[in-house]
Amino acid sequence: MKVLSRYLLREFFKLFVLCEGVFIFLYLVIDFMEKVNNAIESKASKSSMLLHFLYETPFIVSNMIPPATLIAVMMLFSNMKKRNEITALKASGLNLFSLSRIIVGASLLTGALVFVLSETVVPYTTSKSNRIWNIEVEKQDPNLFYGKNQIWYKGTNSIYWIRHYDSKKKLMEGLSFFFFDKDFRLVKRIDGRMGKWENGFWRIENGIIQELGEGGDYGLKRFVTLDLRLPEGPETFMAGTRKPEEMNYWELKRYAERVKDEGYDNSIYLVDMNVKVAFPLISVVLVLIGIPISLRLRRGGTPLAVCFGIAVCFLYLVVLGFSRSLGLSGTLPPLLAAWLANIVFLLIGTYLMIGLEK
Repeated sequence: MKVLSRYLLREFFKLFVLCEGVFIFLYLVIDFMEKVNNAIESKASKSSMLLHFLYETPFIVSNMIPPATLIAVMMLFSNMKKRNEITALKASGLNLFSLSRIIVGASLLTGALVFVLSETVVPYTTSKSNRIWNIEVEKQDPNLFYGKNQIWYKGTNSIYWIRHYDSKKKLMEGLSFFFFDKDFRLVKRIDGRMGKWENGFWRIENGIIQELGEGGDYGLKRFVTLDLRLPEGPETFMAGTRKPEEMNYWELKRYAERVKDEGYDNSIYLVDMNVKVAFPLISVVLVLIGIPISLRLRRGGTPLAVCFGIAVCFLYLVVLGFSRSLGLSGTLPPLLAAWLANIVFLLIGTYLMIGLEK
């Protein structure tokens, strides 16, 4: 059994590395073709674009591991079936579940690799990649930057601090605006609970204004609504919103808790937080589907197995995208929205595995 295990694992990882390399190459080629025109028009330097794609690579590697795992498994069992190795193993008294356990164990390793990459390397490199693209190609204002949980922006004689920004709704939540004179002396500060973009200005709600008077003292005035015209529109702050892939699980968790504590809806972050745990395990779930499908194919061999594998991956992404959308809209609880695709495909895989001949 040890000899068989070593053989299966060696063949699996050889095919896995091959598939992973092919998928990474195709992803980079397609991504390059989509971005090259924008890069040329913006006159971005070659070194900047090279760094952009290098920093993007860990994210691509992480996302391509599950489909590479599935395709490698389907190619492995399809080739073994073609060479009559499956028949020989069954004739020697070894059932297919024993073979499956070895490969499922290997898929657990690839799933663990996805999780480790997404928690350590990917957040850092993706942030770097996005920043290069935003500044060098999109020509977004480099004065905009963000910490772990908030956006800071340095304008002309002003600094804006935004605790939470919804780019889709063009909505600020928890904002503080500081305005300075030419000697960098604070002349006015505006704090508000919410600011929404309406008809070319920011409508600030439930806040206070502190303004420097002629005598050098600061006067304080409360307001229910304040229409404030700023040089910066909603597009200015969009680059400061952090994407889920730029944060690890614990950063997303802390951010979601902080948003909830401040009285805002945190379901968006809870969904993405749970997806970070659910997605790596899809390697195992897809293997449970791939093994019986590759063994049931009567014709077509490896090419047909690869086509089925790609179709399964596409279908999984459709289900995951649909369930995630239901979670973001509040139709499904965040935990169920993140795990629904895994549950559905796990049930399908379990049903197919039970039908295998022992």
